[in-house]
Amino acid sequence: MEVVVVGAGAAGLYAALTAADEGARVLLISATPLAQTSSYWAQGGLAAALAVDDSPAQHLADTLAAGRDLVRRAAAQALVDEAPGAVADLERIGVRFDADRNGNLSLGLEGGHSRRRVVHAGGSATGRRVVRQLSALVVEHERIEVWEQTRVASLWRDAGGACAGVVCEDGRSALGRATILATGGTAALWSRTTNPPGAIGVGLVLALGAGAMLADLELVQFHPTAVTGVPGREGFLITEAIRGEGATLHGPDGERFVDELAPRDEVARAVDAVMRANDVTHVGLDMRGVDPARFPNVVAALRESGLDPAHELVPVAPAAHYCMGGVQADLHGRSTVRGLFAVGETACTGLHGANRLASNSLSECFVFGRRAALAGLDEAGAGAVGRPPDPAPIPSPDAETRAALWQGAGLVRTPEGLTGLTDNAHPLVRLIAASALLRTETRGAHCRADAPERDPQLDYRHAIVSAGGQPVFDRWP
Repeated sequence: MEVVVVGAGAAGLYAALTAADEGARVLLISATPLAQTSSYWAQGGLAAALAVDDSPAQHLADTLAAGRDLVRRAAAQALVDEAPGAVADLERIGVRFDADRNGNLSLGLEGGHSRRRVVHAGGSATGRRVVRQLSALVVEHERIEVWEQTRVASLWRDAGGACAGVVCEDGRSALGRATILATGGTAALWSRTTNPPGAIGVGLVLALGAGAMLADLELVQFHPTAVTGVPGREGFLITEAIRGEGATLHGPDGERFVDELAPRDEVARAVDAVMRANDVTHVGLDMRGVDPARFPNVVAALRESGLDPAHELVPVAPAAHYCMGGVQADLHGRSTVRGLFAVGETACTGLHGANRLASNSLSECFVFGRRAALAGLDEAGAGAVGRPPDPAPIPSPDAETRAALWQGAGLVRTPEGLTGLTDNAHPLVRLIAASALLRTETRGAHCRADAPERDPQLDYRHAIVSAGGQPVFDRWP
């Protein structure tokens, strides 16, 4: 194989298709059946400057503002410049985005955006629609081989330490000129999460074991409106687009308490503060003024659970949602290990800074998935390789670990709570805690109770860490 892609979410599927369309032979490895990844459940859309009153410059300004002086400007510039082309390419290959009665793309408004610039497919079913179409194209592509329900256990390195390929739990192995990790994020390490159970940082553990650097692990975004207290729907995400269409948040007294379209870190902490002050487990999301036909899968899921959002408030509370940190990567997805790439939520390019702007992540999958695929084809390939390494088990967090991470590294953090995590059995939990201890300030999604203000000396400084090491700050070009 010329390219090995690990993970079949939006980023992995698009990277595989890009490489194959360039003539490469591609192996795509998915831990689940295709179209059952985290991207499948994504309710948000793709952010792109498509409106006549919008521009990449305005999209860039909004991204920089949300990221709180930690965004890598070059990464954000690449995203805003190339996102419109990604939308057009998805339309070309068969993705049908929502349109108005005149046939123009229907653009949604989400938190932190100053313009309507979010395209959806099927309302809040965007991930489902996009991943289904990409999966179908992958299966049909003559140059793509797919290993479904297969888990990668180790990365295979050559004599010089470069990544040469992968070894799977079932003993199968594959060599490739480039290996692209697209395995999702780490939000399911927390006990309360919007993510499926598999989002436990598998790609980060694999990269760490191969000697790659990780970055910004302390920066975790908590979504403010995840359903709570509803059997079968715990952690179910109520997309931000619903607030963009007029849904409001109310405390126990029935009063609104926050600008619902402020950046997510602000809204999530406001919800948390109201819950703490009133000793309650949730606040109410009022969707009664929103047309249910615009978000059919959200409304259907709630009604199946006995809640009718057209007539009653939905109980919501924050939950771990998206990790800005990941495998340190450049603007073409290259990690610090030759031959190893990372894209999507697995990667940390610095695009999101300290707080991801809503719907930038799905755009990121396509913009940087394409960039990584093309860069991977330029790799020289591995040197001499010996026998493949034995599969190494990827650690899974138990319930105690997940509860401890929620308690010690949740929305508001203290030195005591973080220190208690530094001897945890799970390697990523230890590194998350160590990185959060290093950042003695409050910035974006990272809130320290003992350091409530931003420290200007830490502007544009990223916490990087390697296996067995302690995190240090670095300023990226």
